[in-house]
Amino acid sequence: MRLNACLSLLVASLPAVLSAPSPAVTDSSLNSRAPVGTTKNVIIQIFEWTWDSIAAECTNFIGPAGYGFVQVSPPQEHIAGAQWWTDYQPVSHILVSKRGNRAQFANMITTCHAAGVKVIADTIWNHMAGIDSGTGVDGSTFTHYVYPGIYQNQDFHHCGLEPNDDIVNYDNAVEVFTCQLDNLADLFTETEYVRSTLAAYGNDLLSLGVDGFRLDAAKNINSSDIANITSRLTSAPYITQEVIFGAGQPVTPAMYVGNGDVQEFRYTSALQSAFSGGGISSLQNLDSQGWVAGTSANVFVANHDTERNGGSLNMNSPSNTYITATIFSLAHPYGTPTVLSSYSFVTTDDGAPNGGVGTCSGNAGTGGWYCQHRFVPFVGMTGFRNNVGSSALTNWVSPQSQQIAFGRGALGFVAINNVDSTWTATFTTSLPNGSYCDVISGASSSGTCTGFSITVSGGTFTATVPARSAIAIHTGALGTGGTATGSGTGTGSTTVAVTFQETATTTFGENIFLAGSISQLGTWVPASSIALSAATYPVWSVTVSLPAGTTFQYKFIRKETDGSVVWESDPNRQATVVSSGTTQTIATSWR
Repeated sequence: MRLNACLSLLVASLPAVLSAPSPAVTDSSLNSRAPVGTTKNVIIQIFEWTWDSIAAECTNFIGPAGYGFVQVSPPQEHIAGAQWWTDYQPVSHILVSKRGNRAQFANMITTCHAAGVKVIADTIWNHMAGIDSGTGVDGSTFTHYVYPGIYQNQDFHHCGLEPNDDIVNYDNAVEVFTCQLDNLADLFTETEYVRSTLAAYGNDLLSLGVDGFRLDAAKNINSSDIANITSRLTSAPYITQEVIFGAGQPVTPAMYVGNGDVQEFRYTSALQSAFSGGGISSLQNLDSQGWVAGTSANVFVANHDTERNGGSLNMNSPSNTYITATIFSLAHPYGTPTVLSSYSFVTTDDGAPNGGVGTCSGNAGTGGWYCQHRFVPFVGMTGFRNNVGSSALTNWVSPQSQQIAFGRGALGFVAINNVDSTWTATFTTSLPNGSYCDVISGASSSGTCTGFSITVSGGTFTATVPARSAIAIHTGALGTGGTATGSGTGTGSTTVAVTFQETATTTFGENIFLAGSISQLGTWVPASSIALSAATYPVWSVTVSLPAGTTFQYKFIRKETDGSVVWESDPNRQATVVSSGTTQTIATSWR
């Protein structure tokens, strides 16, 4: 049967509400929009971690670091398999998954709450599994449209498209709502039974203390169906919906804002383009781009899909752009930001390392995990965002397309340099006079900056912003540190060839790297650290060109054969590049 004929029959058999896209729902009373207006609204998408390891990380780091939310992977029973995407093919609403059982899930929520961290559960209301038959991780058996005790054939859409009912044309709203996404059995969310069953699952999560839902594949559910399901919830969780924008398509993000926040993928694409060479000066007024309003947007530099499909910057993006874009995302007032914390992978199917047990050490991950939420700039900018709250964007300057600086009222100021040379300038700010810690290079501890300090006087300060990096100060991080001329870059225009010599004993396959507080040393990010040569083992060495007069902090790290990272012991090392001469040697031993 021809496609158009199939669709004609389908439309005739469906309720009238499906004949066209639903208008935007205007009643937002069901969604508390919890992150907006709270003092801690940064979300970590802590991808593929087990419940026990999330609980431990909430206590040990996430809570003390000031993050407001963790977004966890889907908790319901799913198909078996090591690949990450098996989690997105549910077979029941039993709370048993690769990450743990119901008791462990509940304990994780309680533990995170005790640490001041709320929990958002990745939630699947659009579909069930996409394979013909099998057994879930808790033993539930199923076939494609029969899930004993939950759903039967009549509880799924059967849109009549050959060969497998999959969506073919995203320009047809009915097809988007009622055909299958990649063979995933599409739930008949217009029916009373399916709506009440999904609401019961949502209420079960809420009963355990879940604070919010990320609605996976929300674009494939009519917005009025989501509104009906959320109206049955026993409380008003934070809701964010995956609605990927498609140019000219009838199903748009704006249709969903009445149900809650919407993940604004146009923001992700804009940052990828801007920081990859398009020009970051275009990012000043993001509420004028035609996207959903910032008060309804959930934004991210990368998520688990886009870091795999090329739809965003990621950990392997060149020139530190992933780091600087995340700094921007946490500094700019548009949207509620999510920071992805993920792992390294060889193929896009690869599941989590270490059986899903997340492991971090110091400012980075171990055992294949990245632990981006521990990166010094991200922690520093989370504190920045918590401090500035909803303060307006002020004092925007952009001397060229790849350099921007702006304030957040009288509470914070950031400057971002997306070029390969340093940027020295005098900035106008509403910040009061005082000495501030640059939170990109370190933190404030009892009035002392672990990184570097910047002095504001009379509404201005002069600083040098490192190449491919940033500086950021706010009234919640006061103190004095290594230098008062910016993020430890000094003001000299000449460079010095600094040779680092580190004596370290290793085993076969282990290597020594250098990380530090300035962009030339990777801004503390292990993925951007500099490899040392073992040509004169056990003395490892590397020569780096650094600006004369620079005061900086640094450490050596050891990367193991499995990709994990071991930092040498505290405290951070500190050095100053000579102000005269062309070479310098710094010799140390592993500690």
